[in-house]
Amino acid sequence: MSAAILPGALRRRVTIEAPAETPDGAGGVIRAFAPLAQAYAAVEPVSAAEAEQGRALGLKRLWRVTIRARGDVTGGCRLAWGDRSFDVLSVRPLDADGRYEELLCEETAP
Repeated sequence: MSAAILPGALRRRVTIEAPAETPDGAGGVIRAFAPLAQAYAAVEPVSAAEAEQGRALGLKRLWRVTIRARGDVTGGCRLAWGDRSFDVLSVRPLDADGRYEELLCEETAP
């Protein structure tokens, strides 16, 4: 499996965020996301479907995001691209040489 990444394909600047837990002072934790790194990525839509959230109807969108392989991005991380936010669902190597990773991400729009 060898994927050719064209020059200029990784042209979107994204911020990779990792889950971080901080003590809340009452014995519990507050879960948030902390910036891990910035990377250039190719961002492509895969699909969109309506999804019910409580009583509201929203739109769930799946995106394929390709980045240079890092090894520290996992499912549960998050990507920020402009004012959009994407939950990373899965990460897989894109080529046999381990140069690129493909992230399947979900964006939920109201």
